[in-house]
Amino acid sequence: MLDFKYEDEAKSNGYTLICGIDEAGRGPLMGPVCAAAVILPPHFEIEGLNDSKKLTEKKRETLFPIITSSAVAYGIAYATEKEIDELNILNATMLAMNRAIKALSVKADFALIDGNCSRNIEIPSKTIVGGDAKCPSISAASILAKVSRDRLCYELDKKYPEYGFAKHKGYGTKEHMDALKKFGPCPCHRMTFLKFLNNDDK
Repeated sequence: MLDFKYEDEAKSNGYTLICGIDEAGRGPLMGPVCAAAVILPPHFEIEGLNDSKKLTEKKRETLFPIITSSAVAYGIAYATEKEIDELNILNATMLAMNRAIKALSVKADFALIDGNCSRNIEIPSKTIVGGDAKCPSISAASILAKVSRDRLCYELDKKYPEYGFAKHKGYGTKEHMDALKKFGPCPCHRMTFLKFLNNDDK
């Protein structure tokens, strides 16, 4: 259940501009990981707001402009597939999160982060496991990150239609694996995620 107890707790500790942060795209075999940071007005309720994974794509698309127009500030940022290969997915995710924080038009002084890792986050922060279903600002960030990355997958699908990115968003489905074996990886694949591929099967 969403409530503002985490934002209120941060405010009781002297912070004033609290952003929620979440990511999308840690698991796929291709493309960047996307992170979003959102500062909501105090106790501002958005009807239908929830963990992005619990919403339909249509509902996420409906909520996206409501969140961006209602937020005090929001930032959306990426770490590329090359950065994922160089840094590993966890470090690349933290990099994307820091970029999202920096992209905020109003500087946040505290971050509420979905998950259990805040390593290298550049402002004071608190992690919340399952935060996208508990904390409104994290839930809003989860929707912005998911919609943004999905839109990118549709663009990549136009560029590389043989892989079916529009359908599976880069996850390791049978369709995706069959395409990888047939065509090999394309420039947007994460090579460190494809070590299991047998080159002889291409």
